[in-house]
Amino acid sequence: MILNPIGIMVDSLKLGLRDGLRKAKDMGADGVQIYAVSGEMDPSNLTPQARKELKAYIESLGLHISALCGDLGGHGFQDREANAAKVEKSKRILDLAVELGTNVVTTHIGVVPQEKSDGVYQTMLEACEELGVYASKLGAYFAVETGPETSAHLKSFLDNLSTKGVSVNFDPANMVMVTGDDPVQGVYTLRDYIVHTHVKDGIRLREVDPREVYGALGYKPMSHEAIAEEAAAGSSYRELALGEGGVDFDRYFAALQDIGYKGYLTIEREVGDQPEADIAKAIAFIQKYK
Repeated sequence: MILNPIGIMVDSLKLGLRDGLRKAKDMGADGVQIYAVSGEMDPSNLTPQARKELKAYIESLGLHISALCGDLGGHGFQDREANAAKVEKSKRILDLAVELGTNVVTTHIGVVPQEKSDGVYQTMLEACEELGVYASKLGAYFAVETGPETSAHLKSFLDNLSTKGVSVNFDPANMVMVTGDDPVQGVYTLRDYIVHTHVKDGIRLREVDPREVYGALGYKPMSHEAIAEEAAAGSSYRELALGEGGVDFDRYFAALQDIGYKGYLTIEREVGDQPEADIAKAIAFIQKYK
């Protein structure tokens, strides 16, 4: 039996922020994750007063924020010339998260190269070190989403950092769909780093270079729209309703319990034209384990 709180990615509902928050509450969620990169949730667009009002409104609904999403897209933190601005914006998103009552910001950092001697590897490491130190001072985390590399390789990368300020947002479906990695083993491999999770399912249709999916220097930059299009009807992988894909949720949830994970199970739905119905089914699916 799982006791974890259930979250909903508000943006998955496609209703706008406040309508999405109300709908998440009506659907029985304990918390929500919110994109905070552009538009009204861009930190530069939120005055101190607006932040207080938003926090109060979310609390008035009886909700908590499980995490903010601070994914800046592009090539992640692979491009040294772009990193100064990206690191600075990431810090501002983390400041916003803390002000709104959460200590987690999820993100993609780019596909980690296989060799430590690769200049891109070192560039990513330097950016993550700076972000990790900053997050640690606030008692918070930048949580790298799983999928672009195997859990073992991601752990190897994170082990090089001086703090756990950069940790993991565990998405089992991304692992199944892109690298073909085993999410259950991944939980045990990354057990010391998991601070947030997504609940999603999918299948892998063919072997694919993760750089083609998530972007990398020398490849097209990452686009959430392109990833969603591929997940909906692509040739490489397909996102499916919970229980219909390759994630063994019996073993996956058991593994999370086994490592003592007590954080959110946040439902993310990136495809489909009936997100509310799909998310309602996902909530019912998770509640079978409660």
